[in-house]
Amino acid sequence: MQVWMTLVLVVQLLAALVMIGLVLIQHGKGADMGASFGGGSSGSLFGATGSANFLSRSTAVCATVFFACTLALVFMSNTGGSRVDGGGSVLDRAAPAASAPGAIPGAIPSGAAPAPAASVPAGTIPKQ
Repeated sequence: MQVWMTLVLVVQLLAALVMIGLVLIQHGKGADMGASFGGGSSGSLFGATGSANFLSRSTAVCATVFFACTLALVFMSNTGGSRVDGGGSVLDRAAPAASAPGAIPGAIPSGAAPAPAASVPAGTIPKQ
């Protein structure tokens, strides 16, 4: 499972880098780097429409690969089950109890009595 996560992560990073490059190369309102690929010439490599269709379609494909890899990583991380902390939500875990200095975190002291309830009546706020 870890090999697949690493492979998907590498594909996601490569797709992100290629997508950044494709966005920077595309022809904008001014004369950008997209003009170097024959932005409007009919004799260019990509035909009469220039490189706009090719670059925009390539960007869309890279974006689709990026989002698919993102969803795959989320799915694999949620169904992994081999997490050190036991997995699950933070809301599902019990709050850690306050311990005395030098005590072992998470250890329950022997003979500990439950803490008394607050003695403030409901609806009143103590003055400070």
